[in-house]
Amino acid sequence: MFLKHSVNALRAGLVSGILAASLAYGQYTQTVGDNGVVDWGQQKIRSTGIGAPNPDQPAGAQRAGAIEAAKLAALRNLLQTVQGVNLTSETTVRNAMIENDVINTKIQGIVRGYTIVDTRYMSDQSVEVEIEVPLNGLLADALLPQNFGGGRLISAQPLCPMCGQAWPQGKPVPPGVQLVNPGSVGQPGSGTGGAFTGLVIDAKGLGLMPAMAPKVVDENGNEVYGSRYVSRQYAVQQGMVGYDKDVNAARNNQRVTNNPLVIKAVRATGNNKTDLVVANADAQRIHGAAQTQNFLDKCRVMFIVD
Repeated sequence: MFLKHSVNALRAGLVSGILAASLAYGQYTQTVGDNGVVDWGQQKIRSTGIGAPNPDQPAGAQRAGAIEAAKLAALRNLLQTVQGVNLTSETTVRNAMIENDVINTKIQGIVRGYTIVDTRYMSDQSVEVEIEVPLNGLLADALLPQNFGGGRLISAQPLCPMCGQAWPQGKPVPPGVQLVNPGSVGQPGSGTGGAFTGLVIDAKGLGLMPAMAPKVVDENGNEVYGSRYVSRQYAVQQGMVGYDKDVNAARNNQRVTNNPLVIKAVRATGNNKTDLVVANADAQRIHGAAQTQNFLDKCRVMFIVD
């Protein structure tokens, strides 16, 4: 009994260590089920499997048998983890596989091409195998919609230099006040200069869940960021959105480089709570900032989650 408790404690410690290491590097890690983890920062999906030696086998073959059993269990858990990932605000990977036989076949094959990350030999003679597949690359290419692009950036109104909100059309500009072009300078009040290099949307406290193909819409439901404004090549290579739990860490993330526009979201939306609503004025700021160097096209976008 004591031995079993010790082994379980060791396994829990290993899992906690993996999660802590991931978070220490500013990544967002999501647990899916009991044996799967999606590392949205590193764009990896990982799972573990446990295999026990078969006492009916010869002693010399029991260790190899336990390893193979652990691999099979890890593969089964990996497929379940992949299926549990949100694809869009309305669809999971499992839904996509059920609805499309071609996608189902592709995903099954991609998951079987896993990489072994670690093999751990436990004191009770069981074996744990940890495996992973990239979330980007082949998996993203199989799952993301084919139709990308076609969206046109909206013409943004000049901004108030004090509050950063869009200046109302037709309202006279007081003498001595110079309106701000959203795409030409740093964030009002931030003390930064130069064009914006990315977008960080703060969704803390909104219950946002990560997804492979999320959207940002304005208060009228118009798409501000999503497949219409993204290069599919970049979406496949690095994912449409990066996730973090800290705004300051996200500001320094290489995805959005050195001067991102930071926006506070209004709410999370969609059945899976993966999409964000931003204020209409902020939607204009986002498209105005993207006019200078189109960071939306290159997926230089991060969401801040709980």
